[in-house]
Amino acid sequence: MKLLYTCLVLCFCCFIALGQDLNARISVVSPKIQTTNKRVFQSLETAMKDFLNGRKWINDPILSQERIECSFILNIVSWDGGSNFSGELQVQSSRPVFNATYTTTLLNLNDKDFDFTYTEGQTIDYSDKNFISNLSSVMAFYAYIIAGFDYDSFSRYGGSAYFALAQQVVINAQTSSYKGWKAFDSNVNRYWLSENLNNKTYAPLRSLMYDYHRSGLDVMADNAPKGRSAITALLPVLTQTDRLRIGAMLPLLFFTAKSDELVSIFSNADPQGRIAAMNLLIQADPSNGIKYQALQQGN
Repeated sequence: MKLLYTCLVLCFCCFIALGQDLNARISVVSPKIQTTNKRVFQSLETAMKDFLNGRKWINDPILSQERIECSFILNIVSWDGGSNFSGELQVQSSRPVFNATYTTTLLNLNDKDFDFTYTEGQTIDYSDKNFISNLSSVMAFYAYIIAGFDYDSFSRYGGSAYFALAQQVVINAQTSSYKGWKAFDSNVNRYWLSENLNNKTYAPLRSLMYDYHRSGLDVMADNAPKGRSAITALLPVLTQTDRLRIGAMLPLLFFTAKSDELVSIFSNADPQGRIAAMNLLIQADPSNGIKYQALQQGN
């Protein structure tokens, strides 16, 4: 009987682990809100954590140690004292590098158009088929985006199915009045992120993400020059990416996530390699030009 009980417990634990795809760390902060009762923010934080970590977002079975590492920091900037909130959502995700203790950032963005309703103790409901609430739709959207970025880094265009699901969230949200879902709301929002990820114009950048991680970073622990050489070969693609289109979010997100990492990678190259990389990076990402100029010195 004890053996049967033990087996049932182990099976249940495995089921729970396989049902959780994200290892999302949630933080709800409210420095601008003048109130001594922060209980509603604590309740919201718990609800968001349960929603993101308790749902099955990925089609494949995921073991506990394989869950995608990500974080959501919600900064509440206004609250009417009832159920209406306005905030900014910082979303980050990362994945481990093969044979290394290092983790690399895949996604790092700040969503400034996040208005929603929430009541203390409320269960957050969501459906892939229709828009229920802005709170659940925004979190579901980024859960699919995070899954897509992760899969793209392990398999060429592996995230396509999840980017299509994120696009469906955008389509469903067109009936809502909330900002961030429509093309005319902003040049940089959820609509344009989804559009870029599902647009063939940016397929080369998605393909680069796979090569960057699998042929570059994942090789560097065992053979740093080989991994660096693979990444060097990818730099011209970055200079050719169309950043002049309206809503060109994907190139911006790539450099937000990778600019510091690229400097670190090439700071150990030979002088000629450092200068060549610096010139290409400045051409591709002039907004971080000062950062790349550090490559003139090396380590």
